[in-house]
Amino acid sequence: MIHVQREGDRAVIDVRELVKKGHHPKGEIFQYVKEAPVGTLLEIHVPHRAQPLVSGLSALGLNVIVKELSMDHFLLRTVKLIDS
Repeated sequence: MIHVQREGDRAVIDVRELVKKGHHPKGEIFQYVKEAPVGTLLEIHVPHRAQPLVSGLSALGLNVIVKELSMDHFLLRTVKLIDS
């Protein structure tokens, strides 16, 4: 199960440890995004580029910025602008 840290309109989801343990929380992330209010800034921390996750978020109508923070730490950022 993913843990979401809310700070005002910002939601931080760090799934690096879950993924390293073999869990694939993509479905949970999509569900959270669908239920999040419009205007939410989402910051998703993953241990690799996570292209399937980026593609899925894009399919929900989100523009995703991917930033490599270190070799095993990537940050995906997006803002929910419409209900999905």
